[in-house]
Amino acid sequence: MSEPRVKRIKKCLPLCKTHISSAGSLARQNFPTVVEESLCGVSTLLMEVSYRLEALAKIFEQSDLALPRVSAYFHQESVKELERAEAMLQYLSQRGGKYCSKNIQRPGTEEVCAVLPALEIMLNQWKEEMSIMLELNQLAHEYGDPHTASVIKSQFIQPLVPKVKLVGDLLTSARRVGCTSDSTGGYGEYLIDRLQETA
Repeated sequence: MSEPRVKRIKKCLPLCKTHISSAGSLARQNFPTVVEESLCGVSTLLMEVSYRLEALAKIFEQSDLALPRVSAYFHQESVKELERAEAMLQYLSQRGGKYCSKNIQRPGTEEVCAVLPALEIMLNQWKEEMSIMLELNQLAHEYGDPHTASVIKSQFIQPLVPKVKLVGDLLTSARRVGCTSDSTGGYGEYLIDRLQETA
């Protein structure tokens, strides 16, 4: 079955610009090249998200902030994101696709010095990831790849929904207890750290 020759409008889906197609692979069957490129790009994005969350975890391990439960939460989510990236790479390999290794970008979290901006970064990152996954799901449907669409929905979109809800709730709680965007969070950040014990 050949791929449709429809010109696709790029929205926010990260494509692999240096992708080498695996057209000669024996395992490849009904796997559109555009979907393969998108999976390759999205897996790199998931690795960048993991790196960013790990950088945020390291910020809260520093002696001047010292919020161990907040740090453990960011570290735990970083590990989960890395596992999601590895699961996507495993799926890409199972379908006969190739991953093009790329440089992971700097996390851009050097200016973060409080819980509130860290949670905002995390929430915005996951909202962006959700929109990318939805676009990838739609792309797989458009190119006649229902298996990829099903995998994206069940393994990548559905687990992301409760995470966005939890971080939104944590952000609301942080604002209510008086956390600020600068390093003067004080007692509010201590309460959020204690709240992480129950979450």
